[in-house]
Amino acid sequence: MKKWACVIGLSFGMVACNGAKAPENAASTDTTGTGGTGTAANAPLSSATSAPAAPVARFTEVTIPSGTTLRLSLASAVGSDTSNVEQAVRATLSSPVTINGREALPSGSEVTGVVTEADGSGRVKGRARVAMRFNAVKAHGESYDIRTSGYAQEAAATKKKDAEKIAIGAGAGAALGAILGGGGGAAKGAAIGGAGGTGVVLATKGKEIHLGPGAAITTRLTAPLTVRIPS
Repeated sequence: MKKWACVIGLSFGMVACNGAKAPENAASTDTTGTGGTGTAANAPLSSATSAPAAPVARFTEVTIPSGTTLRLSLASAVGSDTSNVEQAVRATLSSPVTINGREALPSGSEVTGVVTEADGSGRVKGRARVAMRFNAVKAHGESYDIRTSGYAQEAAATKKKDAEKIAIGAGAGAALGAILGGGGGAAKGAAIGGAGGTGVVLATKGKEIHLGPGAAITTRLTAPLTVRIPS
């Protein structure tokens, strides 16, 4: 009986010990679960939730053929007697260049170039002349090299006016010679008067060429130009 009593007592003691440890195990399990939840909450966001990338601009290439006319409005002042060769010249497109219904070069696009000739008027011979050539254009935020025909202006000829001045001088001299010395005097007077008229012509310079901002000029492409325009 004592032996069985001891066995029963030990059994109850073991059960009691196991029951006391159960809450500790449960508490341990709960702590682990809480820690796991905290780690998930602090984890970084995936790349899938980041901001979307900015859209990429799309462009279409358009080729402007050789021979296309460029109508320009001068933005610089140039003159036959005031400009120098290689002096920079600026202008803007006064009308757009359209290819297949698309505006390849908008109105207002900047066109740049240089003075290629600047010759002032001479007293003896030679008329005033100024020339320029454009070699670059800026459109749709991009710059392009271009090849163009030259643009030039030359002063009008004054031969008719010069002849009139000489004739007037000769006529006046002949009249004066006739009064003073008869027929022979008239001939001598005409020669003297004509020489005087020629002197007046030689002493007078011809007109100069001056082009100011806003002057309308034209040039042509001498090679195709490919530009990018927004799609």
